[in-house]
Amino acid sequence: MDCFLPGDDPVPGLWGYFAPLLPELTEPASWSGPRWWWKGPLDVEGLALGSVQAVATSLAAASPGRNVTFTSPGVAAWFDSFTHFRIAGSPIQAFAPLSGFRRAADGWVRLHGNYPHHEQALLTALGVSAVEDVDAALLEYPAAAIEEAVTARGGLAAAVRTPQEWATTPAGRAVADEPFARLSTSTFRRGTRTFGGSKGLLDGVRVLDLTRVIAGPSASRLLGALGADVLRVDPVTLPELEHQHVETGFAKRSAVADFNDPEQLARLRALLPAADVVLSAYRGGAMDRYGLGINSLRADFPGLAVVVLDAWGDAGPWADRRGFDSIVQAATGIAQVYGTGSGTDFRPGALPVQALDYATGLGMAASAVGLVTARSRGLSGSAHLSLARTATELLRMRVPGIAPSAEAETPLRRSDSAYGELVFVPPPLVIDGRQIEYPYPPQRYGSASLEWR
Repeated sequence: MDCFLPGDDPVPGLWGYFAPLLPELTEPASWSGPRWWWKGPLDVEGLALGSVQAVATSLAAASPGRNVTFTSPGVAAWFDSFTHFRIAGSPIQAFAPLSGFRRAADGWVRLHGNYPHHEQALLTALGVSAVEDVDAALLEYPAAAIEEAVTARGGLAAAVRTPQEWATTPAGRAVADEPFARLSTSTFRRGTRTFGGSKGLLDGVRVLDLTRVIAGPSASRLLGALGADVLRVDPVTLPELEHQHVETGFAKRSAVADFNDPEQLARLRALLPAADVVLSAYRGGAMDRYGLGINSLRADFPGLAVVVLDAWGDAGPWADRRGFDSIVQAATGIAQVYGTGSGTDFRPGALPVQALDYATGLGMAASAVGLVTARSRGLSGSAHLSLARTATELLRMRVPGIAPSAEAETPLRRSDSAYGELVFVPPPLVIDGRQIEYPYPPQRYGSASLEWR
């Protein structure tokens, strides 16, 4: 089994994107364990290891004297946490019946209908009333036409392209030269608040979590495990799927608010003067009308670290389009790379884990740590990440020329919760020789009030 010891660094240097925020940064955090285990045509392991290394390195630079490391079995488990998760003995159903690859008149299309409102948008766009009628309707139209029709109705669909086809589209060109995390900083009056303590490296940091699904919530649960006070706020009208809330709900409190109600929006915004970080992961422009877009937040609260995630980047014709990991895989060519068969027998495939979600979420966490740390030097700023840019990063990585590793044992934990006994994967970081753990299990959805501890 190929095993790498601390000091070896055969992974893509994603940590370097955060170096401008951490001038003391000289070398990446060390790690150990197998290098390659999913054994596919793309270096998903490198993306996973590199994104965890970015967080670990940012934490180490922010906390001199603390030793922050990780192991590849812990990373592999984190990226596959949905598979291992159990709620009262039951596994999670990752995708609803309407979600998945379907044949179109000229190829393949990927649909996403996990949320009820997205399923309804798909059915309306296709002119059918039942899921069992979808396949026949799709065969009447080219994949690109389905993509546009479903998108126009507020649903999610993507034609399965090759990487070369994606690269020539306006949307593909818009993210081609973007960094993994685009940072923007400016000077401001140096703050007096400090962080770090006996409970965690981020003790004292307040994080307002305005994210959904997997990428953003996985970032905030890691920040919570590191000691931050994380308050996630969901809109009343679009509740989160219960299993996703529970799986990503560790180490944070859950509240709901009607953003369209002026009084509730005012209460939400009243949290911002005392906040350190805002994580946002809605489609481009969706939060601007509430004064919660990146430009408004930076103007109104100069010391606030704002970390924004979207599907397709904030430039180009798809900037305001919805998207999930699976949809981005299809559009950018990853599904074609993982396909099997040829000609009429070809069928697209998917990454072994939802690596775009987890890697981008880790990029959000690394951005938050770096931006909060930079505050002590009188710098404040923002970071922007996108699933499409992470996909581009993955497609450009060179597959390691080493023998595949044996699979390592998955670390698992058990905990009682308001939802029954949970079986779950712990966070992927080791600090001063000790595996970090979640301080408390998921709370009931919407049970918290709109206030800091």
